[in-house]
Amino acid sequence: MSAQAALCRDCLHRFEAAASRCPRCGSPRTLRHAELFALAIAHIDCDAFFAAIEKRDNPSLADVPVIVGGGKRGVVSTCCYLARIHGVRSAMPMFKARRLCPDAVVIKPDMAKYAAVGRQVRAMMLELTPSVEPLSIDEAFLDLSGTERLHHAPPAGVLAGFAARVERDVGITVSVGLSHNKFLAKIASDLDKPRGFSVLGKAETMDFLARQKVSIVWGVGAAMQRRLEKDGIATIGQLQTMDESVLARRYGAMGLRLAQLSRGLDARAVKPERATKSVSGETTFETDLAGEGELLPVLRRLAEKVSARLKAAGLSGQTVTLKLKTSDFSTLTRSRTLTDPTALADRIFRAGRDLLVKEIDGTAYRLIGIGVSELQELSAADPDDLLDPSAARRAKVEHAVDDIRRRFGEHGVDLGLTFRPDGRKRPSGRPRGPA
Repeated sequence: MSAQAALCRDCLHRFEAAASRCPRCGSPRTLRHAELFALAIAHIDCDAFFAAIEKRDNPSLADVPVIVGGGKRGVVSTCCYLARIHGVRSAMPMFKARRLCPDAVVIKPDMAKYAAVGRQVRAMMLELTPSVEPLSIDEAFLDLSGTERLHHAPPAGVLAGFAARVERDVGITVSVGLSHNKFLAKIASDLDKPRGFSVLGKAETMDFLARQKVSIVWGVGAAMQRRLEKDGIATIGQLQTMDESVLARRYGAMGLRLAQLSRGLDARAVKPERATKSVSGETTFETDLAGEGELLPVLRRLAEKVSARLKAAGLSGQTVTLKLKTSDFSTLTRSRTLTDPTALADRIFRAGRDLLVKEIDGTAYRLIGIGVSELQELSAADPDDLLDPSAARRAKVEHAVDDIRRRFGEHGVDLGLTFRPDGRKRPSGRPRGPA
C-alpha cells in the first residue's frame, strides 16, 4: 500500500504512512486519501437524530430498537439502526413498522427537545465556519475554505474534531462527507453511517459515480427513475456517455441537471442560513375523520400553531395551503393566495376552511395540515380590510389572546373555531353564518 495523507479520527494526528493504524495512539479509526487535506466542502448529518436523542436520555434503550413516530395511525419520524435492520424506514406507516419490528419501543416525537439539540449542534458548526447552510434540523452543508489558518488544521482535521466533540458534549453521533462540491459531499456522508467519515476526491469522481444507480442523483424520484429505466438508463455511468443536448431534449431541465451531476459538476455555493420558505403544521388522526364538525376544530388548532410560529419569527405569508391525506395515503393539496400577507390565526383558518369545505364529500381523511408560504416581514401583514369591517375587531381580540398566552402559557385561554364580529367566542363545532 502506497503512502497517502492520513488523519487519526481519535487523536487528530496527521501523518503519511501505509500503516493501517495511527502511529501515535494506535487507533484503527484513520482517514487516508490523496486529497484528504485539499478538500473543503462538507455535509454533516446527525445519525438517527430523534432516536439517538431518546437513547441518550434513557440509557435503558441503548440496546433495543427504537422508533420515533405518532401512534398506530402515524408514520415513522425516524428510527435507530437496530430498527433499520428489521426494514423500518423513515416515513413508513406505523402499522407496517410495528409489523416489521414488533419488539421496538415506540416514542412520541418531542420536537421541542429535538430542536434544542439541533440548535446546539448548529452553534457548534458555526464555530467552525460562518458558511453553514442548514438543510433540516439535523443536517447542513459547510464550506471550510480558507479556515486552515484560523483553526491551525485542514478542514478534514477540523471536521474530525467536531464529530468527536459532538459525541462527547452532546451525546449523539454524526456522519461526515467531505468532497469538492455539495452534491458529492452529501453522497459521501451516506457511505459509512453511522459515525462515519467518507471522502470523495476530484480524481475519483467519474469512476465512483459511474458505478452508482441513477437514484443517487438529487431530484431523481421514483417516477423519474422509472422513466429513465424505461429508456434503458439504470446507472450514472450510462448518463456519462450521453451528450448533454440529447438529455436536454429527452428530459428538459432535468436532463441538463443529469448531464452535469453525472460528471460530478455542481457549481452551487454553500449559502448560509437559507431563508424559511414556508411555515406549516399537520396532524395524523388515530381514526379517519370525514365531516366538517370533526375536521374544522383540528384545522383551527393547526392554524393557531402556524400563526404562533409566524409571529415568533416576525414573519407573515400570503398563500395558505391546505393538505389532506386519504386512508390510501393519497395526498391532496389546495392553495389560496390572499390579497395581503397575514400572520393571524383567524385569517389562516378562514382561508383553510374555505378550501376544506369544498373537499368534504364523504371522503375520510387520515391527515390534515395547513401552511403559509410567500413569506414576508410581519410589518407588512394584515392591513385594514374595507370589505370586512369586523376583521379589525377580530384581530384585536386575537392579539389580546396572544398577550394572555405569553403571560399564562399556551392554555391560558382556549378558543372555539373563530370569533363573532363583536369579538365574542363561538362555541366549538360547525361555524355559523358568515363567520
